[in-house]
Amino acid sequence: MTDATCPPALDQACFERIRQRVCQATGYRLADERRAVVASRLQSRLQHHGLTSFDAYLERVDEQPAEQALLLSLLIARDTYFFREHRHFEHLFRWLPSLDHPPRLWSAACASGEEAWSLAMVADQSVPTGWEVLASDYDSGLLQQAARGRYDLSQARYFPPGWMSRYCLCGAEPPASRLQIASGLRERVRFEHINLIQPLPDGLGEFDAILLRNLLAGFDQRCKADVLLRLMPHLRPGGLLMIGHSESIHGLDLPLRPILPSVFERL
Repeated sequence: MTDATCPPALDQACFERIRQRVCQATGYRLADERRAVVASRLQSRLQHHGLTSFDAYLERVDEQPAEQALLLSLLIARDTYFFREHRHFEHLFRWLPSLDHPPRLWSAACASGEEAWSLAMVADQSVPTGWEVLASDYDSGLLQQAARGRYDLSQARYFPPGWMSRYCLCGAEPPASRLQIASGLRERVRFEHINLIQPLPDGLGEFDAILLRNLLAGFDQRCKADVLLRLMPHLRPGGLLMIGHSESIHGLDLPLRPILPSVFERL
């Protein structure tokens, strides 16, 4: 194999620059062992721009904000599906009717939107009137995808019986293997671009439940604390914070008490 056909190498110094950019933009810390994965995933972008080094690619990222968004989407896995970690939704379904006011719910790292739509369906089933769902993410591309509400049917294998026919249109337009969230539900969910490692926008108000699932695993303790302390003023006393089943907030000084695995009540 000649040098002309060899993919460019990602040296440690350039990997550190990429890692710093990702952390500054999202709070996510790429592990050392991810260097080969980073190099592999960014090869297509180098080829797209006709570049021969990762240093040149980072210069292109500096020149084009849209390229940084692509870099982040390639390097941070955001895989999800409807009703993932279903016990959270089962608990919300039982808990929401106990509130003495219409619930306000926030899917704070909604990615491509399956969590937000699942949350909206649960709210509509348990308290049909007055509920509000905010869905937010730092990735504007994923947020646009979420707002469109179009998905492969493979993402919907855990729908409760009868819910898909009520809240989705399936196979109405090609391809038949996709579903569309029904307009009645889409009109009731608000999408907003919010980066949780930055100051939150004014006017958010308080929420009865905040879902922050499968985001914290890539954060160090300081970043976890910063994000969660930023959220606490927006979680009502008695409200619920839900994190991913494999995530931990152990050791953080927060006004929360555990009530179920990965579910915490605001004190």
